[in-house]
Amino acid sequence: MKFDAAYARQSLLKKDSLSISGQLDLCRKTAGGDLTVYKDAGYSGKNTRRPDFERLLRDIKADKVKKLYVYRLDRFSRSVADFGRLWEILQEHNVEFVSVSENFDTSSPMGRAMLHIIMIFAQLERETTAERVRDNYYRRASLGSWPGGPAPYGFDIGRIHSADGRTIPSLTANESAETVRRIYEEYAAEGMSLGLLARQLTGQSIHGPKRDTWDNVTLSRILHNPAYVMADEQVRLYLMGRGAHITSPPEQFDGVHSVLLVGKRKASDRKYADLKDHTASVMNSLGFIPASLWLRCQAKLDHNRQVGNSGKGTYTWLSGLLKCAKCGYSLKVVADKAHRWLACSGRYNLSHCDASIHVKVSELEGAVSAEIIRMLAECPEEAPELRENDSFARQLEEIDRKADRLIDAFSESFDLPPAYLQRSLARLEQERQTVLEAQRREHRRPALPTAIDFPTLDFEEKKTVAAQFIRRIEVVEDSAEIIWNI
Repeated sequence: MKFDAAYARQSLLKKDSLSISGQLDLCRKTAGGDLTVYKDAGYSGKNTRRPDFERLLRDIKADKVKKLYVYRLDRFSRSVADFGRLWEILQEHNVEFVSVSENFDTSSPMGRAMLHIIMIFAQLERETTAERVRDNYYRRASLGSWPGGPAPYGFDIGRIHSADGRTIPSLTANESAETVRRIYEEYAAEGMSLGLLARQLTGQSIHGPKRDTWDNVTLSRILHNPAYVMADEQVRLYLMGRGAHITSPPEQFDGVHSVLLVGKRKASDRKYADLKDHTASVMNSLGFIPASLWLRCQAKLDHNRQVGNSGKGTYTWLSGLLKCAKCGYSLKVVADKAHRWLACSGRYNLSHCDASIHVKVSELEGAVSAEIIRMLAECPEEAPELRENDSFARQLEEIDRKADRLIDAFSESFDLPPAYLQRSLARLEQERQTVLEAQRREHRRPALPTAIDFPTLDFEEKKTVAAQFIRRIEVVEDSAEIIWNI
């Protein structure tokens, strides 16, 4: 049997905002009786992924709802496009729609016409408000004041007096600034990686920006952020070389004040590599990371991004081989109390992949181990002992040394243009890929003895064997596909 329903939503608890209970009372009064209630608190009207809203849609599609009451149309949806789709669902399942405060009912032609008109004006109001907020944000940023939002890790939001006597927001360093200094200094050291630094900070119980643990993405964001740098001319040239639009004159890059970088990055863009849609302005706040150290870290980050996954993970001997089948990003290991699971870094860290992965590390290792044992059994009897080709290793080490020397030269002498650095690192990366491809060709017929008892090998030995047999493992949902080197 069909029932009449009411939906209520409140995004924020404001004094001028009618509560959910107040909305439902008005809906019941209009309906003249009890209603089946659906309600969402703390969700924007732009977001259609609201728990009770989704439950309501499921019941509508199941033909359970006869008539739907809302206090106002924008409680239901604030997007014309979204409402158009929702309205099609309501019509398909013969659900009448009543807006209490706007006093119309879609059972009449006039009510349906008014419905669309009101939605257009609701969206216009929202877009106009968003445009005003956005314009004000960029204006404050161009003037050098903090434009709004949470302060970066290591800063608090304070107030200073401008030249015209106004009080404007500014960033001031707090006690966490020492941790930021340590992050830059230690990451710049030879042999340090984001993963190793994250483990050290977590192991020493140093609190991160939003949680007690650290990860590569959090460190990368801190290291890339020019809000910390004592910005000078070389920093200005670096940002210009990345394509950023510089709104401040060159003389304001005084080696004392920091830089605010604003702009919306698309998920498809190379992260931090292309800043052509971003603006950079010298802020009224003081930086505390020397320009030479900041630039050295940028060069190292750029190089590591080009090189990619090193395969040095310690949680699984399959590290460096695991990829998301949907977006191509590497998989990372996350742990709960009982198991270690695989997660797509494109979804877990960057929020731009919707792949759902439900694979335990132990189960995948067991399945891959069984396949490797099968492949070992098929290897020729005359296969030589397990070994690595030393010539490939020496070539790769020499390429890494060249890259390190280039980065050192850039950080110690500003006579080296950023564009030259980028071109040189790109050439080295091409050399690296050529060597790796030659290495893969040699490994396509694995030089491994058939007598190897794979389950008895230690962690590093298993990693070596896996790298010789396997090019990559593509994982999605609860399945995996091995791409062999053979």
